[in-house]
Amino acid sequence: MEDSDQQEAPRRSRGIYLLPNLFTTGGLFGGFFAIIAASQGRFEAACVAIFIAAVLDGLDGRVARLTNTQSEFGVQYDSLADLISFGMAPAMVMYYWALLALRGDSTTLGKIGWLAAFLYAACAALRLARFNSQVGIVDKRWFIGLASPAAAGLMASFVWTCERSDWNGTDLRFVALGLTVIAGLLMVSRIRYTSFKGSGKGPKSDRVPFIVLPLVLGILIALWIVPAETLLVASVLYALSGPIQGLLRRRKPGEPDPAA
Repeated sequence: MEDSDQQEAPRRSRGIYLLPNLFTTGGLFGGFFAIIAASQGRFEAACVAIFIAAVLDGLDGRVARLTNTQSEFGVQYDSLADLISFGMAPAMVMYYWALLALRGDSTTLGKIGWLAAFLYAACAALRLARFNSQVGIVDKRWFIGLASPAAAGLMASFVWTCERSDWNGTDLRFVALGLTVIAGLLMVSRIRYTSFKGSGKGPKSDRVPFIVLPLVLGILIALWIVPAETLLVASVLYALSGPIQGLLRRRKPGEPDPAA
């Protein structure tokens, strides 16, 4: 009987690894669906799919830790899925929505349009590769460079808000071009962003200030009322928070910079 129990235990352990990878696969599906929807002109659906992928991306790692099913396979699979969901998908959504219209201005601008989309996707790949290579080295309280889900949220929320406001991507093609380039460069920058993962030290390292709870509650209420606009404001504020905090730290030369 003891031998039988010992043989069954590994099978249960292997089976539970399916759970976090299902969340990762769901996020991958969201990114793939966003690309297909954008190519069909269904931009709101594409943007919603990217945000669903972001939610699933936030859950897969937590599920793996809760169920003690972390694995190197899961880490690599998650990075590949993130490249599609937060690299390729936002780039293609922005390209189909606005950057493609640059062809109507000139052949050169048309090339710049798709090169900007490629730049964003390439920066997302570089950001993910750098993150994977620095796991366990960088203070977990901070991201070095804008995280790819946050950059994707900035891109998707901009398109979603404009679609809900009946603003045409063709009219905003130069704004979209600038946003795509800036979002891509922020990902590979050395700018430090808070990760909202607590203090990073001691047994209470995962705790955050109490004020975060009412803020999250307020954001959830706003999301229910005006989801696109709320996500755009939150994404812009978070993207600006890194450079602003960097400027403030420059006025305090005695504070060490973990991004160095």
